[in-house]
Amino acid sequence: MSRSYTLQELAEFVDGKIVGDGAVEINGLNGFDLAGPGEITFLVDKKMMAKLPECKASACILPKGFESLGLPGIVVDRPDIAAARIHSLLLKKDYAATGIHPSAVIGSGCRLANAISIGAHVAIGDEVHIGERVTIHPGVVIEDRVTIGDDTVIYGNVTIAADCIIGNRVYLHHGAVIGSDGFGFATDAMGNHYSKPQVGNVRIDDDVQIGACTCVDRAAFGTTWIKSGVRIDNQVQVAHNVVIGENSVLVAQTGIAGSSSLGRSVVLGAKAGVNGHIHLDDGVMVAAMGGVHNSQPKGALIGGAPAIDVKKWGRATAAFSRLPEMIKEVRRLRKEVDRLTALVQKGEDT
Repeated sequence: MSRSYTLQELAEFVDGKIVGDGAVEINGLNGFDLAGPGEITFLVDKKMMAKLPECKASACILPKGFESLGLPGIVVDRPDIAAARIHSLLLKKDYAATGIHPSAVIGSGCRLANAISIGAHVAIGDEVHIGERVTIHPGVVIEDRVTIGDDTVIYGNVTIAADCIIGNRVYLHHGAVIGSDGFGFATDAMGNHYSKPQVGNVRIDDDVQIGACTCVDRAAFGTTWIKSGVRIDNQVQVAHNVVIGENSVLVAQTGIAGSSSLGRSVVLGAKAGVNGHIHLDDGVMVAAMGGVHNSQPKGALIGGAPAIDVKKWGRATAAFSRLPEMIKEVRRLRKEVDRLTALVQKGEDT
């Protein structure tokens, strides 16, 4: 059950300006076409303003310049950000610890906070430290000497391998694997592979969210480090000894090879690949399916494989789509050149 707030209270929460009746009660947020009485919706695309009279919501979050559209609302600079904050507020619940399920297995030497929720069939190793208001859903495996900070949520079937450090307010979604062995081996002349022991760990700082079935490998030596505020989508691979800077975003099926590092606020589009032992500086953005083979300077916008400046890549892509016609034209021109050459030679002979 969501909470209820007046429109005035919500406007104060997001530093917005009230339009219309601030006493309207709001108990939910929904999409523009789905919202009904008691709910607030939001508009990001100004083209949708013409449809506002059709909206059945009790209020709307609006961008500046649209203060008088007949529906009570909140005017802000960024309706998408205000909507996310308001939605989280409406859905927020007071933490209620459920304790430890009887089927959970807890190792020796563990330190568990008093306010904690551990679900069915959770396996926790030895010397694990778990902070306050942590929720661990069924089927989670936490190996020896793991540390987990306050207010963290670990969803079903997550595995956290030994010696990893998880910060405060971290969300690990279903099936994520934190601290599996890095992909390290040496190959001899006969093609035989010899595994290199992976003896480091993974450190995940505060306010990080990691998606379902994502893998973050432990370091060969030292630490694989995910810094604060990072958002990682589903099915992402982060290899050993990678460092991901604050507030970076990794979209689905991205892969980062070993010992590479990302600065602050780097964005990797879906299926992007980053080569090993390179550095992407602050604010680098890689388009979807980009293949990054070398280090990139601050603020670079790149795409393609191998990745180049995104404008050059766009022009190259446009040219590539016209290659069949261009080849046909080249062949025609070659025939014409051959014909003219033959005429010139014939004239010289006579």
